[in-house]
Amino acid sequence: GLFYFWRSEHATSGALVLYGNVDIREADLAFNVAGRVESMLAEEGDAVTKGQLLAKLEPETFQAEVDAADGQVAAQRATLNRLLAGSRPEEIKEARANVEAISADLEDAQATLRRTEKLAKTQVAAQQKLDQDRARVKSLTAQLNAAQQRLSLAIQGPRSEDIAAARAELQVRQAELTLALQRLSYTKLVAPEAGVIKTRIVEPGAVVLAQAPVYTLALASPLWVRTYVPEPYLGDIHAGMTAQVFTDSAPGKAYDGWVGFISPVAEFTPKTVETPEIRTSLVYRLRVYVKDPDHGLRQGMPVTIRLKLAPAGATPEKGSSSDGGTGGPHS
Repeated sequence: GLFYFWRSEHATSGALVLYGNVDIREADLAFNVAGRVESMLAEEGDAVTKGQLLAKLEPETFQAEVDAADGQVAAQRATLNRLLAGSRPEEIKEARANVEAISADLEDAQATLRRTEKLAKTQVAAQQKLDQDRARVKSLTAQLNAAQQRLSLAIQGPRSEDIAAARAELQVRQAELTLALQRLSYTKLVAPEAGVIKTRIVEPGAVVLAQAPVYTLALASPLWVRTYVPEPYLGDIHAGMTAQVFTDSAPGKAYDGWVGFISPVAEFTPKTVETPEIRTSLVYRLRVYVKDPDHGLRQGMPVTIRLKLAPAGATPEKGSSSDGGTGGPHS
């Protein structure tokens, strides 16, 4: 069990001695996408740094998505560039030549029709040819109108609405490429912070779902000690005040720390406290952050915390903070 108890040296040295245990945060590390594990690069007990590559998924499927999205971006960019460039001079020249050719055919057809109309007045046989000539003139007139419209559009170039639509479509394709690249990056699992691999959960070849843990990481920072302070001493303690932490294995070595959090809510003394006379006293949970340069502190390790209290009537330590954050004189 965990043991929390305290004693005061205030009368002799102006210090409050508390007893508590080291708390170390743990994080479950998982991929953001599902897939087959290609490699697991860390073993249990390995110390890892922030950003270190820990595991990889087989990337072929995700790479194919990137390649397809990249091709769609290139195709749509070409479409937009064609619209932005407008009609080429050759296209306008071709459209104008087409108008001129149809105009010449129409003039010839109209002349033929006029001759046929004169013959039809005296020859019955010319009546059938008259209908054909009239139909040809009508057809060529329609073709000329269409050709003139194409020439006008070629001169004006693409509509601004078409260019805007093509540009918007390019943005959609680029967003799809960005998403595909993001999914590809998710096939690599990196350490979010420095720490020690506590558990290696899967092995290469395993198929994992998104968010399924593959490692448990014990974070190296921040470390803190969880302890309790009795209510009579609450007024002597404030966030940011310095502390020293000692372990049983190295009682002469002090780890520097600072008070980072004081619970605003009173609790009854935990049942594990072994001091009968204060078993029913009210206490406040205290968190003391600790610097651990030699990695000598371990999860659950019992420690002794020494807080130097200000003499009666003295002002609190300069630079004290009440925000309960992780910052302090040793941060």
